[in-house]
Amino acid sequence: MTKNKLKLVKKINTKHCVGHVLTGNYQAMNKFHESVFDINLLNISKNINYLKSKLRQSTKIIAVVKAYGYGHGDVEIAQELENLNVHAFWVADFEEGVILRKAGLKKPIIIANPSPRSTEKILKYNLDVVIYNFRLLDSFGKLNKKIKIHLKFNTGMNRFGFEETDLIDLKKRMTEYPCLSIESVCSHLSSSGNANKDHITLKQMSAFEKIISSFKRNFSIEPLFHILNTNGVLRFAKYQYNSVRIGIGIFGVNKDKNLLQIGSLSSSISQIRNLKKGDLIGYDATYICKKKTRIAIVPFGYADGLDRNLGNQKGSLFVNEKSCKIIGNISMDSCAIDITQTDAKEGDRVEIFGIKNSIYKICTQTNSIPYEFLSKINRRIKRIYHSTF
Repeated sequence: MTKNKLKLVKKINTKHCVGHVLTGNYQAMNKFHESVFDINLLNISKNINYLKSKLRQSTKIIAVVKAYGYGHGDVEIAQELENLNVHAFWVADFEEGVILRKAGLKKPIIIANPSPRSTEKILKYNLDVVIYNFRLLDSFGKLNKKIKIHLKFNTGMNRFGFEETDLIDLKKRMTEYPCLSIESVCSHLSSSGNANKDHITLKQMSAFEKIISSFKRNFSIEPLFHILNTNGVLRFAKYQYNSVRIGIGIFGVNKDKNLLQIGSLSSSISQIRNLKKGDLIGYDATYICKKKTRIAIVPFGYADGLDRNLGNQKGSLFVNEKSCKIIGNISMDSCAIDITQTDAKEGDRVEIFGIKNSIYKICTQTNSIPYEFLSKINRRIKRIYHSTF
């Protein structure tokens, strides 16, 4: 890429970069960074449009961007979603909400797990809060400040939430706190992606239906109601009510082939070694070469998000579209792969996940889930954002 072309790419995409490396394609950035998380923002639009096709036009989308945007970068992802006119953002705590506000996001930001100790920041940055017990209700209500709240109910997951039987007391308590404005009533599905547990999902839906009916009897308002997550939208769209809460589907990490993975993670070969039979590799010398072996050292380790369980030939990385086993123990900042059957050279690109190596495949090898894998990608890995076909 010429110098002028590189400047053009940066100019086009700079609007997506807040506190991160300037955007451009992998080839342009590879000379600066060994490991790169390449993120195609255009695929977010495609994923949102596909999910919208399952919904009524009037149904509002609450976008979940917690945990640093599932590892992709919260600000850049939220900016793209705001351009796509999602209704609101859902984050884990007030610090995540403050980051988005400071970056200029205007849409409502909902704090899933607010602390009474963070009320000053919540008020200052105009953040909504999820209220799931009377302790929180009282803490925020007694402030006598205008705060938008979202009431969460337990429908069987038994994590956070009021019970249906709390609604009468809730009505009484809310009369004491006129400054609190109920924006939505919600719950959380435990097993919507598991067809073998649809009976559990349907039981939760039934419980939520009762909660909605009881709420409407006790309150003279009709806020948003939402229980569906990504798999809920894909498999139980009839329960969409007037809003849904979408997370992993935004990022295209789902078995539905119509959802496009927005990110690919890659590194490069830092050093190549030619070893002889009997040579040892890595910490604890867990790998002993049985013959002449050509290995590559990749500067990506467990501190970067590569699960140690992928070591000792359990996982593979791809070099020049060829699968190369990870050998020996994975180190904090590097790993070794067997490139004996390739013509790889130092500096070549190594795919950690992407077209050849899916996140689902990696998670199967580590008995993990995509959520965990993505959220563990270290922030020191450079995120590069672009919009290309």
